[in-house]
Amino acid sequence: MFKAIAITFLGLATSFTFLLISPPPKSSYHSLFTSPSLSDNFSVANHLHTLTRRPHVAGSEANAEAAAYVLSIFTSSNIQSHIASYEVSLTYPVFRSLILTRLPPEPPTTFNLCQEIYDGDPYADVADQVQPTFHAYAKSGNVSGPVVYVNYGRVEDYMTLKEMGVNVSGAIALAKYGKIYRGDILMTAYAAGAIGVLVYTDRKDYGGGGGDVRWFPDDKWIPPSGVQVGSVYKGIGDPTTPGWASTRECERLSEEEVEKGGDVPLIPSLPVSAADGEIILKSIGGQVANEDWQGSKDAPIYRLGPGPGIVNLNYTGKQFIGTIQNVIGVIEGAEEPDRFVILGNHRDAWTFGAVDPNSGTAALLEIAERLGKLQKKGWKPRRTIVLCNWDAEEYGLIGSTEWVEENRETLASRAVAYLNVDSAVSGPGFHASATPQLDELLKRATQQVQDPDNSSQTIYDSWVSSNNSLLIERLGEGGSDFAAFVQHVGIPAVAMSYGGGYPVYHSMYDDFIWMEKYGDPMFRRHVAVASVWGLVALWLADEEFLPYNYLSYAQELQTYTKDIGDRISDKNVSLTPLFESIEELEKAATTVNNQIKEMKERKGLASIWNKDPLKVRELNDRQMMTERAFTDRDGLSRRPWYKHLIYGPSEHDDYGSSFFPGIDYAIEKAKTLNTAETWHLVQREVWKVSRAIRHASLVLKGELT
Repeated sequence: MFKAIAITFLGLATSFTFLLISPPPKSSYHSLFTSPSLSDNFSVANHLHTLTRRPHVAGSEANAEAAAYVLSIFTSSNIQSHIASYEVSLTYPVFRSLILTRLPPEPPTTFNLCQEIYDGDPYADVADQVQPTFHAYAKSGNVSGPVVYVNYGRVEDYMTLKEMGVNVSGAIALAKYGKIYRGDILMTAYAAGAIGVLVYTDRKDYGGGGGDVRWFPDDKWIPPSGVQVGSVYKGIGDPTTPGWASTRECERLSEEEVEKGGDVPLIPSLPVSAADGEIILKSIGGQVANEDWQGSKDAPIYRLGPGPGIVNLNYTGKQFIGTIQNVIGVIEGAEEPDRFVILGNHRDAWTFGAVDPNSGTAALLEIAERLGKLQKKGWKPRRTIVLCNWDAEEYGLIGSTEWVEENRETLASRAVAYLNVDSAVSGPGFHASATPQLDELLKRATQQVQDPDNSSQTIYDSWVSSNNSLLIERLGEGGSDFAAFVQHVGIPAVAMSYGGGYPVYHSMYDDFIWMEKYGDPMFRRHVAVASVWGLVALWLADEEFLPYNYLSYAQELQTYTKDIGDRISDKNVSLTPLFESIEELEKAATTVNNQIKEMKERKGLASIWNKDPLKVRELNDRQMMTERAFTDRDGLSRRPWYKHLIYGPSEHDDYGSSFFPGIDYAIEKAKTLNTAETWHLVQREVWKVSRAIRHASLVLKGELT
């Protein structure tokens, strides 16, 4: 695959010829990476089957075995690998009890709180290894009170209840999953005066709408006994080590200090099934809930309460320091070993984790094997590629966050991009999120990979047609492992998946059988995700000029600023500083793009000898460091761990993404209080963001003022 080039030099008395042996262009390896000869859906399926044989929650022996399997695949693919361990605060359930008392003569109901095994379940022999249904970091407590139905438990739902004269104070809130992060459901309930929370999976949202609909294993829907478990911690990383790594002998906060921090709930809670939720709903009287709060057609009429049904909720959890294991694989760059392109996926699961997260783990292992094959053919990356398999993501992005906090300064100076895949596949339809300078790269990759569900077109073709336009989400929410990279350090990032929400999410039924029957029967979507994910990584690792485009970023910021203007058009807040700083960024981005174009156009032998590699390096570094400039060392007000001023989580939903999160929160507060002081704080936040954007433009230009 190597090519010889003959070059002759003529002198006054002699002439001589020598051969330059040039390796094949990197692009040939990139084409090979996505070719059928390297991809293997059978291998992906085997990886997933192996990883999901047992439940493997963080801190368990089964999850340590899964880590060993990932390490073995990395190592066998000629990737230098190691385990990075941390000692972190985890919680498991110790005791759970839920008793419903109705008006006489109805007897009390004691719920068994179990997810049922179905006939022929191949995992019946290990079902007892699934943790009892619980909320991680839930407050231990024993409370009794009348039940109030609060719809999805959002701020606007409680406003509706208040308008209807329903008092939640002293009651136990019954909320549906489906709209906001479960931790925010608890926080909002506590703020309204609730003494406990039950969160259930409504058949209308997760069970196919009720009626004669079948459920798993006969269809994709969650069975009536299925329960969505998960964390209710609103922070990022180990709660006892906020901002620093959880190494063996590190400083830790006490439980009391953690509670005072405001990121763990102060009232007990339990997740419950659709079947149990309906029994409780039947015990609630009072006003009939609005039509859009009602369930499926054959569901009981949903009323608001409070009561007369009384629930006794008793939960005891065990908090302990457990060992978690990140698996790290490194392919060192041949020319720029100190520049890192990082790919990440988490391994731990609440139960079997076939979708979440091990479809992503299987795709990561597929990439590792393909990169191993490329190395055997002579490929070496220009920059270092790092493959990361995180632990304890489900508890609060702990594995990735501890690693980022421990390596923060190195990553801040050397990381080119972070590419995340959590649940790689849950069904049809490609979805992607990114920081805006990587939009074009993402589009380009999807144009090179065949649609796994339609061989006559590319992923890009189906992606565009499904949305009528290309929809790339942003990475402001705290829902996966990109959070520490983007929101704490300011590293450009991408996330992608096939499929969106799926009905057996975080339940015992998220297993290999569900994936094989409903998620990806031929495992072609897994292969497609691996191809796009790996191709983006290869281009970032191998292209001489980093393929960023900050013009996309500037245009996005213009749109955000106009949206802010629409929200405060009648207020005395000037957005001129924002518009002016964005204009500076746009000019800097145009200058950089022109510089790259000019350098690329220098062709011929002379450029081989005369091009200054330091100029290329300096230009790339300017682009790499520009994203860092969007961060602020003091972070967001009230949430200082979050440093990014452009993207952050929504105030009342960690699954929601907000642009200009500091400005957004200030506006919401000002609209509520409507004082001169609060609107002045909005103006201060505008200035704060505009300064960050101006700093970014200065970094991109690479010039001192």
